[in-house]
Amino acid sequence: MHLRLAAPILFAAASLGMAGAASAAPDAALSIAAPHTHENLTIFFVRGPSADGATPATLGEALAKGTVVVHETGNVRELKIENTGDEPVFIQLGDLVKGGQQDRVLTTSLLIPPRSGQIAIGAYCVEQGRWSSRGTEDARKFSASNAQLFSRKAKVAIARAPVAETEVRRAEPLLPSIDARGEGNVRRPLDNQVQPAIEPPARDPQRIVQERRPRSLSGQGEVWDSVATSQNLLAARLAAPMASEKSKTSLQLTLENERLQKAQADFVAALEPKALVDGDIVGVVIAINGTVASADLYPSNGLFRKMWPKLVRAAATEALANPAKETTPAPRIADVEGFLAAAERGAPNTRSLGGLAEHETKESADVLKVEARTSDGRWFHRNFLAAK
Repeated sequence: MHLRLAAPILFAAASLGMAGAASAAPDAALSIAAPHTHENLTIFFVRGPSADGATPATLGEALAKGTVVVHETGNVRELKIENTGDEPVFIQLGDLVKGGQQDRVLTTSLLIPPRSGQIAIGAYCVEQGRWSSRGTEDARKFSASNAQLFSRKAKVAIARAPVAETEVRRAEPLLPSIDARGEGNVRRPLDNQVQPAIEPPARDPQRIVQERRPRSLSGQGEVWDSVATSQNLLAARLAAPMASEKSKTSLQLTLENERLQKAQADFVAALEPKALVDGDIVGVVIAINGTVASADLYPSNGLFRKMWPKLVRAAATEALANPAKETTPAPRIADVEGFLAAAERGAPNTRSLGGLAEHETKESADVLKVEARTSDGRWFHRNFLAAK
């Protein structure tokens, strides 16, 4: 069955700004495949043609290879990303990065070009209280990105955040300097202010975090609330504490909890292989307890496959955090079609991201859609979220 959207989905040529010319495939037919269900989680795969061209690295892959550095800036709402490699790197709204002075979630889908220089990108913290190194981690940068923010409500809050909170722009390098005490500092060239990259240990970390928090919590407050609520729901579902002794408020460390990972494994074993059979899957729609919650679409099967491990684990975690309702039937394909079409009824709001990309947001009464495009208009990620 084919999607009947108010606006056709177009697969762009030479998608993702990578090398390799190809002709566009306008009005390409997409179809929704029959669902797969495990407990209270139902997934629908979106099938369609893939755009030509090489598949970019994911943020997790690039961090593991050392071709991307995510720098701590000392600003809760901003990080700096530098691609030193020779291939583009795909970042998805909701990617978690571990380390720094606080674990963060990235607020923008972005394609980082090769040899990019430093790019400033919006972030929210998904950990309260810590503002120093954790164990042997380097507080000046982030070590890994192996998980996605799973809470639909938190993603909606991020997608609705003001432009200033999700800003993307070219950034000057962080310049080292030495203060009067001979301690290392970081000079922020844009405002010429000097502040410690790692606060002196004599100061109270909680007070430091309070000083750095913005006066208006807006989306950040909703993300914090979502993390706390999710930890409590998971703890109740799995009958075990989900907060790590290393940092009780860290969502990243909660996702590394052995009890949670064991519970995830049943969902993953049942559903992950379903996406690896065919080469025409370019997206997935997620439903929890019979209600469509979200969808992610990509221009190619290659990029979908790279993101699928994160996506299926995030979906499993969200299902675990929402008590199962055994009598609730799985949604129908028609329900999925209606969900995707509903987003197109919203008025488009397009904004440039520092000349590097652009985002078009549409929000109807029921669905919020964010489409990320290259600066010349070629889309590379579409995210749909139930708005209520």
